Formats: sequence, C-alpha cells, structure tokens
Amino acid sequence: MTAGRTETARFAGLRRDDIARRLAEDLVDGYTVNLGVGIPLAVPNYVPEDREILLHAENGVIGMGPYPGVSHEDPDLTDAGKQPVSLKTGAAIVDSATSFAIVRGGHLDVTILGALQVSEVGDLSNWYVPGRNPAVGGAMDLVAGTPEVWVCMEHVDRRGEPKLVPQCTFPVTGFRVVTRIYTNLAVFHVIDGHLVLREYAPGVSAADVRASTSAAYAEDLSR
Repeated sequence: MTAGRTETARFAGLRRDDIARRLAEDLVDGYTVNLGVGIPLAVPNYVPEDREILLHAENGVIGMGPYPGVSHEDPDLTDAGKQPVSLKTGAAIVDSATSFAIVRGGHLDVTILGALQVSEVGDLSNWYVPGRNPAVGGAMDLVAGTPEVWVCMEHVDRRGEPKLVPQCTFPVTGFRVVTRIYTNLAVFHVIDGHLVLREYAPGVSAADVRASTSAAYAEDLSR
C-alpha cells in the first residue's frame, strides 16, 4: 500500500465520535439496542432527544444514558467497556444471566458492534486477532440473536489496510450477519448478500472509498 493511500484512508472523513453520531441518526423510535465496545460506546451521547431508544449493555445495564459528566461518574455504573454512563428514567440493572436472556431471547432490535473486518457478503470478524489474546465476549450471541447488526468502525486498520474485504481472514464471529456498516468514509448496507454504498461522508470522494476498500460493492445513493 502506498503512503498516499494510507494517508487518505486513515485521515479523510469523520472522526470516531462523528461515526457514532451519524449512526445514531438512523435509530428508530422504540428500538431496543445493544452497544458493543469501541466506537459504539459513544452512541448514547448522540441519540436524538425526540426518540425513545432503550440502550442495553451486556454487563447488565438496560436503559443507558449518555456520559454523566465530570465529577458525576459512578465507578459502579459503567457500560460494557467500563466507561461511566448515566441511567434513563425507568432503567434497570440486571445480572448477567438476565442480560444474556434478553440477547438470546430475541428481544433486541439492533446490535451495534465494532469490527476488525467485514466481508462483502456481511460476514463479521471482531473477536480475535491471531497472535493476541482472544476476546469472545458476547459478540457471537449478539449476532446470532439480533435481526439487525450494525457495524461502526474506521474504514482501514492501523496499518492502512482495508477492513471491508472480499473474505474475512480473521476468525469469523458470524456469517452473513451484518446489515449496515458506518465508517469514517461512508455508509454501506448489505442487501441480498451484497455490499451497497449508500452515502459518502462529507468531504470524501468516490476515489477515496474505492482506494480504501478491497471488497466489491455497488453504489446506490437514493434514500
């Protein structure tokens, strides 16, 4: 990969918090949504005020709110990434068994996860980088038990390599489970087993996305 391509891929488009903000715009009033670690943990800060979204964390928080602010953190109240959160009116704290019963029982509308790789047919790899300690967590339960799996991630990895790939080369969390991908460069939907580009991030060109993506994809910008 050339230095020019790496520079474009890593620094063009949205910041990490802006990826979470963009995804939050698409949450539907009444959804129950699980948030994984990484960029998804910023989503509570950007949920539109006119929508009632029930946010779930696998560590047993149901009804998460945004970051509570400096000096208002409670060390015993955190999300799945151990970051301080607030509680919305009517929230509940449950044990791990109940939390995973919500996941496995099909009670979530969407799960929002980070990813190491997503294939062009919607396969997801997000739990193990060879040579590092594995971290299965609840991702396999989440992708098996949730009808919509939205990924938010940076478009390339730290080496500038594409994370949208023809086939996942890391161990797969779930096959054909991803339905949407939000990155710093673009928004993709997986439709009938095919990757479809639906939106470019501000200031990002078609050439930027093409140079930073090794997966095949179609383009449909109609809303």
